[in-house]
Amino acid sequence: MRESFLPFSPPYLGDEEINEVIDTLRSDWITTGPKAKPFEQEFAEFTGAPAALAVSSATDAMQVGLATLGIGPGDEVITTPMTFCSTVHVIEHQGARPVLVDVEPDTLTIDPEQVKRAITPRTKAILPVHLYGHPCAMSELLDLAQRHHLHVVEDAAHALPANYRGQMVGTLGTLTAFSFYATKNMTTAEGGMLTGDAALIEQARLWSLHGMSHDAYKRYSAEGSWYYEVVLPGFKCNMTDIQAALGLQQLRKLAGFQRRRREIVARYQAAFSSLTELQPPTERSDVESAWQLYILRLNLDRLKIERARFIEELKARNIGTSVHFIPIHVHPYYRDKYGYQPTDFPVAYGEYQRIVSLPLYPRMSDQDVADVIEAVQDVAEKYHKG
Repeated sequence: MRESFLPFSPPYLGDEEINEVIDTLRSDWITTGPKAKPFEQEFAEFTGAPAALAVSSATDAMQVGLATLGIGPGDEVITTPMTFCSTVHVIEHQGARPVLVDVEPDTLTIDPEQVKRAITPRTKAILPVHLYGHPCAMSELLDLAQRHHLHVVEDAAHALPANYRGQMVGTLGTLTAFSFYATKNMTTAEGGMLTGDAALIEQARLWSLHGMSHDAYKRYSAEGSWYYEVVLPGFKCNMTDIQAALGLQQLRKLAGFQRRRREIVARYQAAFSSLTELQPPTERSDVESAWQLYILRLNLDRLKIERARFIEELKARNIGTSVHFIPIHVHPYYRDKYGYQPTDFPVAYGEYQRIVSLPLYPRMSDQDVADVIEAVQDVAEKYHKG
């Protein structure tokens, strides 16, 4: 057993990021300015998106996106219960109704057949979540959207850089929201990006900063003008240059980060695929997952212990874990407001009870990976029911 605790998912920052941030701090500009713009441009080029807008979180990227598309009271947005609460909160914040549908058993991403059955005259958008970095069945979802004249706003908080049938996530739907939270595949500490058509992104830019026609850099820099107009009741969710400085360097390292993630995943898959107590995650043949998270599913009928005890046993072996996610419909706010029962979405609820997220990040050494494998195998074998 390892002697020190292995954290679940710390960031990976080097001298390049530190020096870029110091350069920003020593400049005359630390809020949105001369580093945010190149970060947006490089990110758009990386994903192949027409344009990109840097904001303060993926949550804000989604809300700005919905506002840009005019989604509000009386509208319905179809999404999944198997996600973090922010995905559904942004729909509520816009005054629209979130319509939850169940997920597919293999990937736990939104089920297009369930989406099809949930569409009504009030439906204005589909909000799929590329859960754990695995792209949703986008061809089916985009076909539904086209036939019913719906927008598709993708929650790609886990999905940089994921690929669907040869096309990078960020170029598929109407708008796509990415996250740069501290645990994500690249980080700006907090932060996010919205990608999409250039005209839509320029409209989203207004929503992202008070609905003002000129941001601070356009007002206060040498080339700027003091005059501005408020044209929308916008939000305040612009990205600072300090965050963008981190993002510029992290984006340039992302390919290397991903190679390491896939190496770790390959070792996990090889180690766990033969254990009857465990179900390793799936990667469909037509996608390339971003592998933001590695989710084991416990075959509880083959174990003497439940998920909570399994996690405690790993913690006792100095392995940090988590659970992604508690389904939306069992949280008190949504449960009580919409009258949900746990079994209303049986796949999401059933799978939630047996998922465990293992450490997966580029900073992990080969010994760290071996320690995780040894601990998981030890717990599975010790509590095998047979």
